[in-house]
Amino acid sequence: MLRASLPTWRQIAAVELYTVVLTWILATLTRQPFLECLRHLVPVSLAQLAAYTAATAWQPRWMPLSLARLIAVAVMAPFAALAMIALPRYGRAAAYLATAQGAGSVVMLTLIALVFGLLFTAVALYLQRKERERQAERERLALERDLLDARLRLLQAQIEPHFLFNTLANVLVLVESGSAQAAPVLRHLIAYLRAAMPRLTDADATLDTELQLVRAYLELMRMRMPDRLQFAVTVDPALHQLRFPAMALLTLVENAVKHGIDPSMAGGKIEVGGKNDGGNVALWVEDSGVGISESAAPGTGLANVKARLQACYGNSARLEMHEAEPQGLRVELHFTKEPACLQSQH
Repeated sequence: MLRASLPTWRQIAAVELYTVVLTWILATLTRQPFLECLRHLVPVSLAQLAAYTAATAWQPRWMPLSLARLIAVAVMAPFAALAMIALPRYGRAAAYLATAQGAGSVVMLTLIALVFGLLFTAVALYLQRKERERQAERERLALERDLLDARLRLLQAQIEPHFLFNTLANVLVLVESGSAQAAPVLRHLIAYLRAAMPRLTDADATLDTELQLVRAYLELMRMRMPDRLQFAVTVDPALHQLRFPAMALLTLVENAVKHGIDPSMAGGKIEVGGKNDGGNVALWVEDSGVGISESAAPGTGLANVKARLQACYGNSARLEMHEAEPQGLRVELHFTKEPACLQSQH
């Protein structure tokens, strides 16, 4: 309690700097010696600072803290002024205070201490309130980031089994059909999963790591249907270091293979692209498969991608689906380059 009632060195330094400036102004206006004014004002300001901190430690429950501080500073002003006028005169203090000059000195010093002490206290209270508001805002933002990360982890956990089971189902089709490609595809799948699994829960995943997974997945699918699948990945390199929800783009590519290329007898091509237009980012996955009539119904995967994108980039992020020409489906992701979950630093 005692330690809490004592001013800090930072408070003392701030008050004394303020006192020196005030003394210089008063000495200039009244043509009084600077050191004489300083000798009176420094102890008074320190006494008021002590009252300010004491009110902080011993605040009455029935009174707001800011009011208690103002009252303490105001009450201390006449006592500190009287002490500064009387103490240097020892036994002559009573006689001096009985004179007009002595009483006038006490009144003048009290008024100065009251006016400027209360002014300084009001400024200090305002700055402290603004600092508390900034601290509360920082805590709110930190809590929002924690909630956002938790939401992203939850959404990501939903998509991981979906991806894994779909990929294993593709391998199972090859095995059951007795395809000679089954063993090579399985080996590539094992190698792919060994490289991919550590990234699936990476909180700092970037678009670059996502594109690596997309290319690996498409290579794997091309081994399964070499005559029916072609692909191209052309994304602006300036976007590679953006933080991006892991497996969001991969989910769109999966859907393009499963709902666009697989049902088509002739197969088709998948194009993965991205561009940045003045901070507005557009990513897309376009296939030339069976088209929007058979593949456009939004499922869990697309809803998950949209939710994760909005969790990362805000509610303005959106997912759009369009018919491709001459046939096929184009799925686009749009968001601004300044994400709510911050850009990864690389």
